[in-house]
Amino acid sequence: MFKGLAQKVYELTNENVYLCHQCGTCSGSCPLVNLMDIPPNQVIRMIQLNMLDVLNAKTIWICASCYNCTVRCPREIDIARVINALRNIKMRKGEAVVDLRRVPQVGELPQLALVAASRKLMG
Repeated sequence: MFKGLAQKVYELTNENVYLCHQCGTCSGSCPLVNLMDIPPNQVIRMIQLNMLDVLNAKTIWICASCYNCTVRCPREIDIARVINALRNIKMRKGEAVVDLRRVPQVGELPQLALVAASRKLMG
């Protein structure tokens, strides 16, 4: 049904990234998009095109899993779950190294992002 990276994401999430028509609602809804190197809608497009460079994007580690993108997606794609799947794929390859010295200090974060990040860390 799917090929390459889209197939791996589908196996982990049961999400069909090919449903995305690139409206950009997810990126417009993201409180951390200004810190990302690739906005969420482009992450989805890169998966569709089997562009494995997406696994090296800072975006997959910056995403706070706040679910703004998921809730607002008109195609009902769980984008936060897809991004989490990319993290899992990266970790399974043994390449999930986040050098905290390379993460920029952020003076102010949206409250929703802090809540989502704490939820993610606490399980």
